[in-house]
Amino acid sequence: MNGKKHIQVAAALLFDKGRIFAAKRGESPYPYVAHKYEFPGGKIEQGESGEAAVKRELKEELDMQVKVGGMYAKHTFEYPDFIITLSLYECEMLSAFTLNEHESYAWISPKDLDEREWAPADADILGSLKRVFGE
Repeated sequence: MNGKKHIQVAAALLFDKGRIFAAKRGESPYPYVAHKYEFPGGKIEQGESGEAAVKRELKEELDMQVKVGGMYAKHTFEYPDFIITLSLYECEMLSAFTLNEHESYAWISPKDLDEREWAPADADILGSLKRVFGE
């Protein structure tokens, strides 16, 4: 074990009219994720399921109600300061939303996803999204 903190994260894959919802992070103590797009979500709390974490985090971050479906992808990524295991769930938006924590958002067509604009752990999943949903 390398002593780095290992964080379990659950995030939402949201589609609308064939485009994917991307939330852009603001300032961060970790420059490699600052001002980068991510799938909205956050840490899974002790004793919480990934599905429950997605619901809670989207309510907190975006004031958004979602219906959580199946897991699209799960993978582990090592950043310089910590390790993250990201579980990405297919979700359906049930309400409008408000940006509470992100600086902006975008709806991006799968073929236009650019790994350089995304937090590295999230960027690793973009290739699969392009293959599955891109033109």
